[in-house]
Amino acid sequence: MTSEVDSNQFDAPPLPGKPVRGSSTGRPLMAALDLLGQRWTLRILWELRKTPCKFGDLQVRCDSMSTSVLSARLKDMQVQKLVDANAENGWYLTGHGRSLLLVLAPLTDWSMRWAEDVEISTERMP
Repeated sequence: MTSEVDSNQFDAPPLPGKPVRGSSTGRPLMAALDLLGQRWTLRILWELRKTPCKFGDLQVRCDSMSTSVLSARLKDMQVQKLVDANAENGWYLTGHGRSLLLVLAPLTDWSMRWAEDVEISTERMP
């Protein structure tokens, strides 16, 4: 018996209680970190932060990412209960999606302070 994790299990979206990249424990925090590390996840959340958006418009907002990638990411995020869609308005953030953006707001503030400090430090380098 081996303790290696089957790489196929990571084809499914990261969810609490399931092994994820970097952790086989299924801890919710590890699943959340894996989720946030997936390409385009944060961008899609950001683009939906103010208003719902139809698929084609969302694709344009996301720098014309491929339809297959956007479709796959939205499908995963729907399973993760971060987004949902309806025929009238298109894709929108769920309560979990909106609350995730609120939780990330302090990280945005931190990153701005960090960027200023890095820029100042870089300007002083010979």
